[in-house]
Amino acid sequence: MEAIILAGGLGTRLKSIVSDVPKCMAPIHGIPFINFIIAYLQQQGVQHFIFALGYKSNMVIEYVQMHYPSINASFTIENTALGTGGAIQLAAQQAKTNDVLVLNGDTLFNINLKQFFLNHVQTNAHFSVALKQMHNFDRYGAVTVNNNNRLQAFNEKQFCNKGLINAGVYILNIPTFLSLQLPMQFSFEKAYMEKYIGIHTMYGITFTNYFIDIGIPTDYEQFATDYLYAVAQLKNKNITTVHTVIDAAIFSFLN
Repeated sequence: MEAIILAGGLGTRLKSIVSDVPKCMAPIHGIPFINFIIAYLQQQGVQHFIFALGYKSNMVIEYVQMHYPSINASFTIENTALGTGGAIQLAAQQAKTNDVLVLNGDTLFNINLKQFFLNHVQTNAHFSVALKQMHNFDRYGAVTVNNNNRLQAFNEKQFCNKGLINAGVYILNIPTFLSLQLPMQFSFEKAYMEKYIGIHTMYGITFTNYFIDIGIPTDYEQFATDYLYAVAQLKNKNITTVHTVIDAAIFSFLN
């Protein structure tokens, strides 16, 4: 599998508690968040990592090259802001396979990627999105699917007692996407997902696994707390090793 990791965000909403770094580099007890993304993807069998970078890209590149010298990593850099769609479009040119995982560098959704890919292939989907059921939320727009899990609508953000959200983990058919000849700068959510929902074959698959988006201080602090809990569970089992292995092992406790 290949994965495009969108890691160019500024982390504006975190600046009150995090130093001036790309959002994916926000430290969790001294460990950049991107470390957890890489560990998770390695655990799931991803073999090619495409980092879509922008703000302070050198910081991410240097970290990956220093701490993960053996992984197959590619980097694309936005010289000007391209939006989520433009960033994916640029990174997609580095892909070697037709169907590629796309995920946010500030979000962790501990799903089974092989199951996700299997469903994508079996439905001949152009686009698949991992969904998470949430309660009492207004930070995300609710997603509507039919009985066959085909996407019906992406709804605007508003308070919702219960609903499915777009968890920011996708599988995208690259040839189909690139054939659209979209502009250099655009919103993936607006100009692709919402615009082509009734044209392309799009599915939403619901998972119940652990989900966290560290984009705001409360959730950033929640993940820091969750991490300490998971590490404590590992220590109770007398599992102590270098932090990259611990980072992968903690996922068994984050559900």
